Amino acid sequence: MGGMPWKRVELAALVLYALGFYLVVIRKSLRLSHDYSGRLYGLRAGSLAGHLNDLSDAQWRNFRGNLPILTGVMAAFLILVNTLRYCYGLKGRGTALAWLILSLSYLCYLHGACVVFILLIALINYSMVKIFAHYKYCTSLIWSFNLSVLILNRVYEGYSFSLFGQNLSVLDNYRGTFRWHICFNFVVLRMISFGCDYCWTIHSSQFDHKKHIQKCQVCYSGKTCYFALQGLSVDRYTFLTYLCYLTYAPLYIAGPIVGYNAFAAQLEVPQKNYSFAQISLYGLRWILSFLLMEGMTHFFHYNAFVVSRLWQQLSPFEIFIISYGVLNFMWLKFFLIWRYFRFWSLVGGVETPENMPKCINNCHDLESFWKSWHASFNRWLVRYLYIPLGGSRRKLLSIWVIFTFVAVWHDLEWKLVSWAWLTCLFFIPEILVKSLSNKFQASSSLGMLVHREFKAIAGAVTISCLMVANLVGYVVGPSGIKVLISKMAGKEALPALAFIFTTFYVGVKLMFHIREASSSQQG
Repeated sequence: MGGMPWKRVELAALVLYALGFYLVVIRKSLRLSHDYSGRLYGLRAGSLAGHLNDLSDAQWRNFRGNLPILTGVMAAFLILVNTLRYCYGLKGRGTALAWLILSLSYLCYLHGACVVFILLIALINYSMVKIFAHYKYCTSLIWSFNLSVLILNRVYEGYSFSLFGQNLSVLDNYRGTFRWHICFNFVVLRMISFGCDYCWTIHSSQFDHKKHIQKCQVCYSGKTCYFALQGLSVDRYTFLTYLCYLTYAPLYIAGPIVGYNAFAAQLEVPQKNYSFAQISLYGLRWILSFLLMEGMTHFFHYNAFVVSRLWQQLSPFEIFIISYGVLNFMWLKFFLIWRYFRFWSLVGGVETPENMPKCINNCHDLESFWKSWHASFNRWLVRYLYIPLGGSRRKLLSIWVIFTFVAVWHDLEWKLVSWAWLTCLFFIPEILVKSLSNKFQASSSLGMLVHREFKAIAGAVTISCLMVANLVGYVVGPSGIKVLISKMAGKEALPALAFIFTTFYVGVKLMFHIREASSSQQG
């Protein structure tokens, strides 16, 4: 009982520090946004108290601008499909056909004549999988083909019809409203998923699914884990269901990512983990989060500082505020985009993994961060890359392959490759420290206290490394590293660096309290 009052005092002190920190950050952010508003790119006329709205991020600007028409398309598709599904008892192939017709019409609007490229590549992949599925090297062939497609799509910028003959050049005038090869990154993941799931069904004894199924059951908290489903028969791998899976409208543009087995099973029987009331509450929470984003972009112009490259003129502490703000903006942006499409999919009867199950400010190690940022992609990587590469037995080697693939999958840019390799470098000490920490079992109160403090300091170091990696990948780029180092390495930066590290330390300690409170409630 003696430890309880001490923990309460610690928690009170941590909360007071956190409140003071956010008051300072908010006040400084407001001042920076006001003072530099005339020099920032990407600001537009706003709708809140006369403030300008930061729409400098192209992805968020496009999503927000197209939200009304996208919502209209979502409503029309859901009304039509669900009416057919429940009035005519559509299952399996019937549902797949309905979704395929609607999805192809959606793709024709988005990509115009370029839908031909999508269907042709999909047909080649399907034929290759069906022909070579009985061979041992089938999965290697699937990966080789899809990686080649991924790279060639980027190199040739989605190809030009004139490349295949001048008589086809007229089709270049009908390429739709959205570049097809950008969306095709997700299609590549689905093609790999279909191919591997089919090959593993043919050679079921050659792949150990047990570890992954257990991981999925834990992360789904006892619910039916559609992502780990293994029970599909061979005759369920049809061309109709395959095309429906690749082009499924709710998940086509941005995901979340769901495996072929999981998708095909829910075409037969719609998901049952979420009730109508839960889905409605999910949609309401999305609306409230969208309003939060509107407030954030009107009052805090974090991303505009990055786009305008004005961060180079700021003090070390101000650079930290902008960097911290950009990461939170990115988290909320992806949170809104992914949850919108997941909501659409849920209403359509297909459950996918939650991409942002945990706030960015509630992760103190790289492993938990990547399980909570684009989580469906993380599970896809575990299932189709990490386990086939050897799993935990070859963890130190496989992370280099995985993160390099993640970087190339996003785009062919050196700054992303730099981000990937920096993340791997920071991952190695964490893996080794965790291995040592698991072997250390503190028995005395002093030992437990020392172990807790060591974990808090290690967490603060990890968060610092994570911020550096993301700054290089998404803010300053490799070309800005010298400027960043010169800003942060001087004597005048030491107070700011000490404050930043202390803040991360306090944040990790708060995370410990949150987890302990959550564990006690569950217990």
